[in-house]
Amino acid sequence: MDRRRFLTGAGLFLAAGGLPLGRAQGRAPKGVNGGGFYRFRVGGIQAVVLSDGQSPPGPLLPNWGANPELQEAFRRTLVEHFLDPEATRNNFNPVLLDLGEARLLVDTGRGAGSGGRLLAHLELAGYLPEDITHVFLTHGHPDHIGGLVDGEGRPVFAKAEHLMGRVDLEFWLQNPSPAVQRALVPLKERIRPVEDGEEILPGVRAVASFGHPPGNMSLEAISEGKRLFSFGDAAGHYLLSLRFPQAYLAFDMDKAQVVRTRARLFQKVSEERSLITAYHFPWPAVGYIRREGEGYAFVPAFFEF
Repeated sequence: MDRRRFLTGAGLFLAAGGLPLGRAQGRAPKGVNGGGFYRFRVGGIQAVVLSDGQSPPGPLLPNWGANPELQEAFRRTLVEHFLDPEATRNNFNPVLLDLGEARLLVDTGRGAGSGGRLLAHLELAGYLPEDITHVFLTHGHPDHIGGLVDGEGRPVFAKAEHLMGRVDLEFWLQNPSPAVQRALVPLKERIRPVEDGEEILPGVRAVASFGHPPGNMSLEAISEGKRLFSFGDAAGHYLLSLRFPQAYLAFDMDKAQVVRTRARLFQKVSEERSLITAYHFPWPAVGYIRREGEGYAFVPAFFEF
């Protein structure tokens, strides 16, 4: 569905007495806010961070801070912030944007066969897979695309339009990993490529965040003057990537480009005072980024039940 057809359909829906654009629906949650899902408002959009679970404790370095010359500085910073460099858990945080007439899921987690908890927490938040109308994939790493298909290779979000940045989609189809072969290749005809700056739903646009893989994307939502920037993996580590502007991750594919990308995006969201969420930040991964010295700092948003 292209943007013109979508907006036309939305207008007919309004004319027929439907719900106003941007008014979120969904069933009543079955759990307590924060218990596997975290709901909050962005103007007229109901946003929901959905935990796909956590990894077992493991070494944080050098995966989450790979610069050889900064290893000791990274280690000191982690210890100063009460993190054990040898035993730290990783979070996986897809995001749902409920616009009322459309429900957009940003990334699909690892998949139930790999320990993913997305579907269980989606249901606790008041949604089922068939409620999802759009799936946006920030990039083709396994922990973002693993939940696209079930254990038998069937689409999990069968009623949804699937979207992915054109550059990243082309890269992974030309260089398929085992996860891409399992989850992305079978659905390639269903995936619509999108470009930087393209509005994929009213007030929701794709943002080029290249470097982590070559075509990595983020998402920005604006409603009633409120902003949410969903980084996906573009923000890196919530402490090291912000504190050290030159930091890169071991799994950043173009390390020089990703450093430039993070500098541009961190400056943008800090100046705009935008609410942000990031895929691997500590649960529930909602907050703000502000300037601090030569770098930045993550400031968690006030938690609301």
